[in-house]
Parts: sequence; C-alpha cells; structure tokens
Amino acid sequence: MKSVKIVVVGAGVVGFSTAVCIAEVLPFCSVTLLADQFTPDTTSDVAAGIVFASEFPEIPLERQRRWFKESFDHLLAIAQSQESSDAGVLLSSGWQIFKDVPADKNPFWSEYVLGFRTMSARELKRFPNHKFGQAFTTIKCKCSTYLPWLENRFIKAGGQIIRKRVSSLEELGPSYDLIVNCCGLGSRSLVGDEEVYPVRGQVLKLQAPWLQHFIRDGDGLTYIFPGTHSVTVGGTRQVGDWRLEVDQGDSEGILERCSRLEPSLSRAQVLGEWVGLRPGRRNPRLARELVLLGGRQVPVVHNYGHGGWGVALSWGTALDALGLIRSWLYENPPKARL
Repeated sequence: MKSVKIVVVGAGVVGFSTAVCIAEVLPFCSVTLLADQFTPDTTSDVAAGIVFASEFPEIPLERQRRWFKESFDHLLAIAQSQESSDAGVLLSSGWQIFKDVPADKNPFWSEYVLGFRTMSARELKRFPNHKFGQAFTTIKCKCSTYLPWLENRFIKAGGQIIRKRVSSLEELGPSYDLIVNCCGLGSRSLVGDEEVYPVRGQVLKLQAPWLQHFIRDGDGLTYIFPGTHSVTVGGTRQVGDWRLEVDQGDSEGILERCSRLEPSLSRAQVLGEWVGLRPGRRNPRLARELVLLGGRQVPVVHNYGHGGWGVALSWGTALDALGLIRSWLYENPPKARL
C-alpha cells in the first residue's frame, strides 16, 4: 500500500510535468492531480509553445540555466524519438530580430538551443526595420497534444485524476500528506498571492503551410510560429487585463504586424482566435512551506508564476519541486507519520 498521499493542483503544462515527475520517481507515493479545467481549456493550450526564455530579476542565473537546460533536454529527447508526433513536440528553426542591438547579444539560454548564432547582414536585409538578429533551432511544443500525452504518461505511472474546483487548501488538508500548488493565476485566490497577476495574450491560428521558419520580434509582441498543422501568430502582453474575449482590434493589429514581417500571411486563412491569461509574477514561486490545515502542519510546495515561459521551464521547475518533496520525505520518513 502506498504510504504517502500527494495532490497536485493544476492541469497546465507545469502541473502535469510536476505530477509526472513525482509519480515516476516516487512510486511509494499516491499522486492525484486535481483541477477544474483540463486541455483544451487551460492557459497552456493557448501558448505558442516555442522554447526560449527571458531572465527573471531575483532568481540566481545558475538556477534559471538549470531550469531551461533540463526542460530543453527533456523536450529535445521527445522531439528526436518515435513519440514526437504523438506528443506534439518538434524541432523549429528561425530568427529572433531586434529593431535595436540588444545589450545582451547572447542570452543565458543561447548555449542550450541548437546552432545559436548572430544573423548575417544578408539575412537581415529581409527585415529592413531591424538592426540585429539571432538564428537558432529550438523546440515547438503543441500543448493541446502534449498535455494529453503527459496525462497518459501520468496515468501509466499510477497517477489519479480528479476534476474538481478547489477554493482553499483547507479542503485538501484532511485527505493528503503533501500539497503541490501548480495552479498559476489561480494562486491569487487559492493561497492569497497578490504578486501573481494576469498577462493577457491573444493569438491567431492561420493556414499557411508554406512557412517553415519562425520569426519573432525581440519586443515579444510580434511573432510567427509555424507548427505541424497551422501557424500561430501573435500577440499581446496586456498586464492586469482579465478579459478572455477575443478583441478584434487586437486580431487586426496582430495580422498587420505579422504581415509586415512575412507579407505572404496577408493571404492566409484564419483558422481561429484564442485568448489566455498568463500567470505573471516578478519571479516564479518555487518554494516549500508548512501550512496549518485542520489542526496539523501540512507541507505545501509551490510551483507557479512562470509568466509566458511555462513550457520553456516546465520540466526544470518540476524537477526542482520534486527535489523539495524528496527533501521533506527525507526529513519526515513515512514511518514517522504512521
């Protein structure tokens, strides 16, 4: 009989990655994933899913490097395996371009993606309004395919899934030995964290099979990411905006900006429009604390607040969360709690 009951709250890419890591590495634990929304209705499903990152101000850079490397290596192994199509994980090559030369020409993640280099003057001629660019190969992760693949992997490892809305940690305290909070923006209400806030993102899917390479403006507001069956174009980054409705003005602006970078998109068919709320936070919260629930101290591991980099950091932060759980189990072996 499994002696430790763990619940993971949240069914996005961070929640499922964390649940899989726990279930596969700690077989003596009973792991339940609990959420009220699953794919295709999560924020992760709206994500463009291209893997690179931005620097967080107060997380040691070495830790961010580890998060990115572990996530990239995990996804790269899938992309190079027979599971690539089933998981929706593939290699993607392209350019990131800048109107002005950035202060950091070689971001911390540049050594982990494939073939990172500065674009040549000849390549940049295609983008006359931009002065600098980076070319590299990274990973494109289609979360509407990747999440069901992770779900199957979780179930295969013995995990259980429950669809339920959780309003407070007190609801979980009596039933579980340890709680893992991966509910992103929901942490505002679940644990009262007002440091996490919505960053509204809107994207369109286009029918443009002739496009093979991604293009991203360094400001992060204009991007073109070809996938297997469609091209994702975006976007918006509207801080503090809770709207989930499609804004036609935003769609028109996205199409106009993207068509300036890739004129052929002006004739592409629009397949759909989506909106998601990224869990913005100055720094991701990845920590363990003891919370008094129902008269007893229950360990809670937090893993949320990745902003727009959930896919890019999901596996690395999941492994960090797993480390926090293992250290607690080492300090509090199951026999001591029987």
